[in-house]
Amino acid sequence: HRVPVLWRFHQVHHIDRDLDASTAFRFHFAEDEQLRMMFEEHLEQTKGQVERLEKIFEQVGKTPRAEKCEGMAGIIEEGQSLMEEDADPETMDAMLIGGAQKVEHYEIASYGTMIAWAEQLGMNDAVRLLEQTLEEEKQTDQKLSRFAEARKNREAAGGRAAH
Repeated sequence: HRVPVLWRFHQVHHIDRDLDASTAFRFHFAEDEQLRMMFEEHLEQTKGQVERLEKIFEQVGKTPRAEKCEGMAGIIEEGQSLMEEDADPETMDAMLIGGAQKVEHYEIASYGTMIAWAEQLGMNDAVRLLEQTLEEEKQTDQKLSRFAEARKNREAAGGRAAH
């Protein structure tokens, strides 16, 4: 009866491990120092998220294994193709923020689903760990939104208000 939730745990564990490399790659392309710091901070958070997922696997007596998530693979691939664009630094930063937010939204949906399943299965310790991660993902998304709205979208539009 725990197969669907464990499958999703395996996928998200794989996602978070892949995001270590993707985030590290992304912050090298960010022109803005504050944006680079935000990406670096989230990279550190992601390491903690992986550790929490590994605790959940320990709690259920399972070993994490790679379960590729095609949805996240597509988002990462799209983000990497954006980095190949010939764009001015402000536009590149705005595109990096948009790509990062796609990742955050996918993770928010994934963690929300896992919390619901874990609640139904009475996995209270897992729920607590997953809720901590979900809150971090929401906070990262909000930080990116505030940063984009305050600076990057306007700069990328050439100083005009973005519509």
